[in-house]
Amino acid sequence: MYILKNCMERYLTAAYGKKGERQIIHFYFEYLSDKYANAEKSNFEGALEFLLDIIYRPALKDGSFNPQYVEQEKTNLKMLIESRTNDKVQYSMERCYELMCREEPFGLYEYGTAGQIEVITAEELYKHYKEKVTTLPADIFITGELDESDMEYLKNRVGSIDRGVTKGLTTGIVKKYIDKVEYFEDKMDVTQGKLSLGFRTNITPKEDDYYALMVYSGILGGGMHSKLFQNVREKAGLAYYIFAGLEKFKGLMIIGSGIEFKEKDHAKDLIMEQLEAIRAGKISDYEFEATIKSLETGIHSLKDSQLQVVDFNFSQLVSQTHDTFEGILAKIRRVTKQDVINVTGKIQLDTVYFLTSQEAEAV
Repeated sequence: MYILKNCMERYLTAAYGKKGERQIIHFYFEYLSDKYANAEKSNFEGALEFLLDIIYRPALKDGSFNPQYVEQEKTNLKMLIESRTNDKVQYSMERCYELMCREEPFGLYEYGTAGQIEVITAEELYKHYKEKVTTLPADIFITGELDESDMEYLKNRVGSIDRGVTKGLTTGIVKKYIDKVEYFEDKMDVTQGKLSLGFRTNITPKEDDYYALMVYSGILGGGMHSKLFQNVREKAGLAYYIFAGLEKFKGLMIIGSGIEFKEKDHAKDLIMEQLEAIRAGKISDYEFEATIKSLETGIHSLKDSQLQVVDFNFSQLVSQTHDTFEGILAKIRRVTKQDVINVTGKIQLDTVYFLTSQEAEAV
């Protein structure tokens, strides 16, 4: 508790989410570097001990989590789950992925359902938590200025933690080839339709084609220079917004758009025309060069945040790659237009999802 008593600059959080098929628990502590503190004790050692206390020695009541705290967090989590439809843009993409991957772990919403949350007890939760923190793979990332003594302390301290047999990680890519495109529709109280198209790329980050896929996605819908933005939104005026994005850990691509309800079929047809244009090699120098520049800018921007640097490196572990920022930039710059054209043969439309109004006519 030394850190809190001395009111040092700090930030503690625990996050839960998923990368592909894997659910991730993330504990993060930010503290004032020893370089800028006039403390008798090491801030680093205090921060590490405090974080380990949170993980391995949490507050308990009668041998399990405090029921009052658990009920409070259950309420918070149910409110979060029930509010997910408030952001219709995000919800429509998540819903498309869930339907597309409904027979795969990825199709499960990362926070579960309100019904699943309701039956959780403090005793069962603590038992589950203990099993996870002692058997799941754990990775430690540190950013900032540390000296040799800090690193030695870290290795000795972590090495002294009694953990069970660590479970291995399974592959996160499910390769699937499409025989029939599926269509799903939800009706809600909305004034604008949300059309999402989910694609299987079957390309993993470990494959050379992945970097051509990044460029492909950028040319298709990665900014104002892209085909979707220029042709579907600007020229045809069919979309309020439109973009394409990759789910790298699952080998998926999604196109999201906001449209008038009556324009669903027209918009879908024009979207698919943009994919066919790339397949036919209709890629301008401007589209190609602007995409490379946009990707470069995005990768460079990751270096501006310590958390993003950590997430980048952790993502390399999850995807079983060993890229650096510079390595990825070099691979992107080596991509040619022909590489982009070649990768189009692997991209298959899997699912069409439309979020429409309760009053809209059936289409």
